[in-house]
Amino acid sequence: MDKPYEHWEQVYQTKPADAVSWFQEHATRSLEIIRSIGATSDAKILDAGGGSSILVDDLLTGRFKHVSVLDLSASALEVARRRLGSLGQNVTWITGDILTVELPEQTYDIWHDRAVFHFLTDPADRMAYVGQVMKSVKPGGHVIVATFAPDGPEQCSGLPVARYDPDQLHDEFGPSFELLEHSSEEHKTPWGSVQHFIYCHCRAPY
Repeated sequence: MDKPYEHWEQVYQTKPADAVSWFQEHATRSLEIIRSIGATSDAKILDAGGGSSILVDDLLTGRFKHVSVLDLSASALEVARRRLGSLGQNVTWITGDILTVELPEQTYDIWHDRAVFHFLTDPADRMAYVGQVMKSVKPGGHVIVATFAPDGPEQCSGLPVARYDPDQLHDEFGPSFELLEHSSEEHKTPWGSVQHFIYCHCRAPY
């Protein structure tokens, strides 16, 4: 197994889902942005690096019918699958590396990523990520990416991260992605510390 896979498998096999720094009882900001799009219940949504996030629960109860969750860690996805029970049968679970996994072409109306992109400290990895977005998101689809802000942590889960302001994050995707909005979030960890995030909501090129 490659090192990133081993790292995240160990995290999700040894820590409860609500005992990791990125845990949210509800992905409130993400949901606000997704709802602001006005997408129908038939919209195809990919939660990239979704792991054991509660976002999939809230999307399903919000009547979205076509939700996919992608993560490197099979253990993380299993946590979410067990939590959802029979409702999880309505989710497409994808175990794989976001940089290399085979995703369907021009399929997703909404690509969502909270706290994956900032782990890509190698420019080549960031280019590969953007390539996956351009391949799999429908022309004119929506891309929501959240990372640590400039004053956010320099590491997460013992790994180095890149930090961005909205313009820097948008620049990683390039001018063909239209920046529709950006916002900030003060995320409180399970042990009470505060981490600053920024969210960028872009439209993919037509």
